[in-house]
Amino acid sequence: MGTRREHDFIGELEIADDVYYGVQTFRALENFHMSGRPLKDYPYFVKAFAQIKKAAALANKEVGVLDAQKADAIAKACDELIAGKYLDQFVVDMIQGGAGTSTNMNANEVITNVALESLGHKKGEYQYLHPNDHTNLGQSTNDTYPSSIKVATYAKLTDLLKAMELLKSELEAKARDFKDIIKMGRTELEDAVPTTLGNTFNAFASYIKSDIEKITAARESMAVLNMGATAIGTGINCHPDYKAAVHKILSQITGVNFKPADDFIAATQDTADFVHVSGALKTAAVRLSKIANDLRLMNSGPRCGLGEINLP
Repeated sequence: MGTRREHDFIGELEIADDVYYGVQTFRALENFHMSGRPLKDYPYFVKAFAQIKKAAALANKEVGVLDAQKADAIAKACDELIAGKYLDQFVVDMIQGGAGTSTNMNANEVITNVALESLGHKKGEYQYLHPNDHTNLGQSTNDTYPSSIKVATYAKLTDLLKAMELLKSELEAKARDFKDIIKMGRTELEDAVPTTLGNTFNAFASYIKSDIEKITAARESMAVLNMGATAIGTGINCHPDYKAAVHKILSQITGVNFKPADDFIAATQDTADFVHVSGALKTAAVRLSKIANDLRLMNSGPRCGLGEINLP
């Protein structure tokens, strides 16, 4: 196995030729041993980062600040990542110092080296295509990182909502099946008044319906991004037409209508949208736990418990 030499402001390092990440990623591997969970454990996130980087490259091409050959090579490399290739090259710990800079650079280096090979060059020959000057052109960790989290979360919540819709439909079907089965209703485990098993399952379905509405609203907050904010929200070092172009192209890539925030400085500082998602998921978790506990209680026994239902 050969090696290549890469350098940053600290100095030079020898990097194994078979890896697509570079010196910045290697520094992160040396410095951050936090959770033991590398980025490759989060494929939605890696895919979202590739979608963001593809949109950025094509937007920079559109506004005329990035050579078409370079932009297309970056976009092609991103397509390979979106398809699931090179996931094993995302090795930085998910928890790290520097507000996600090492994650951003892990993505920049892998994409750049994949693109360099497609252009007929070797990994690390950054004079032809550079992780910072080209793949990260007009960007900052402070806009690409939170935007990638939002794109990934939107996709993940979409999958969750599909599963919850299926659960709601099944609960509604059981409510119809059980509509004539009489059971005792209870308050604090004491006998109260009669009800039906159908009513019980209909209530379960109503919980899920309510959670679907809450999670859908939270998901929509993930569609508002700060791409083009660069470091603090002023958009310094990016083309003035880049913001509109990158959101338009990202929407085309993902099939989701991602929109720019009204105030990029506020959006770059704010984490309230993530709190919104967290709250909606916690509410759903509490209700799912309640459903599971109710089923367990009704199934208790059969000889010395309630024994009202039989869970296969």
